[in-house]
Amino acid sequence: MPIARRRVNWVPYLFILPHLLFFALFIGYPFFNGVYISLLQYNYLRPDLTQFVGLQNFVNLFTPGTPQYQAFWSSLGNTIEFVIYSVPLLVIVPMILALLLNQNLPGRNIFRAIYFAPWVLSGAVVALLWWWIFQSQGGLFNYYLNDLGISAPRWLSTMPWAWVAIVICTVWWTIGFNMIIFLAALQDIPVYIYEAASLDGAVGLQSLFRITLPQLRPVIVFVVTTSIIASFNLFIQPFIMTGGGPAQATGGGATEPVMVRIYTEGFVRNRLGDAASMSVIVASIMIAISYLNFRFLGKRD
Repeated sequence: MPIARRRVNWVPYLFILPHLLFFALFIGYPFFNGVYISLLQYNYLRPDLTQFVGLQNFVNLFTPGTPQYQAFWSSLGNTIEFVIYSVPLLVIVPMILALLLNQNLPGRNIFRAIYFAPWVLSGAVVALLWWWIFQSQGGLFNYYLNDLGISAPRWLSTMPWAWVAIVICTVWWTIGFNMIIFLAALQDIPVYIYEAASLDGAVGLQSLFRITLPQLRPVIVFVVTTSIIASFNLFIQPFIMTGGGPAQATGGGATEPVMVRIYTEGFVRNRLGDAASMSVIVASIMIAISYLNFRFLGKRD
């Protein structure tokens, strides 16, 4: 008897086709084009001077003593430092706010809107706002600290206060988005689980650690991953607030993130090949971290 051929239902593929086209055009093509540029000594002002150098741009980044080595790894270290400072706050603070605003309290919708409102602002607006608050001459913080007789630090030009200012700005700007994600996940937990647990005497913190947090585990992994990726893409806050400074004795700025270094190499110093190779390494690091998060922190059956 002839083997019946399985019919393929093309309808689902037609629904995802528009998104796939946009993904290929705006993400897939730039990614592979960036990988190609990383193999060139690319000159966007004089394309005729562009030369193929193979892996030399990557070799320079891993060779101590080259200008690219010091600038790249210093800025990457700054970025990792910011990730360590910011990600725990971007996970814990929104979770606490979501737990509080998930209660049946009067006016909770108003507070939800207040905490989410900064997220709709552009990065440039947020950075300029907090630059004005933290600046040494006439800044809001220093104005009130001086009135109280407290010696005000130079927030944007000394360490570690520059990182404190950038982290506060980032947390204020983005906690609303993560709070909404946690809030949606909390409202998706069935009420009967809590009711059954209360009959067994699980209330308060027991309910939190034995029911709520285990149920939130997939969402926590998602928020941790997206927060790490967003923190690795730090750019506008230090670019406007500190200019990457204060300067370091070894070169570069103490708050210069790797994205600012990539921008400087590519569009200020006209070294798109070096910038592209830096981008490929950073993208590889973020992909590896995302995989490890879902592999080891994800929900296990």
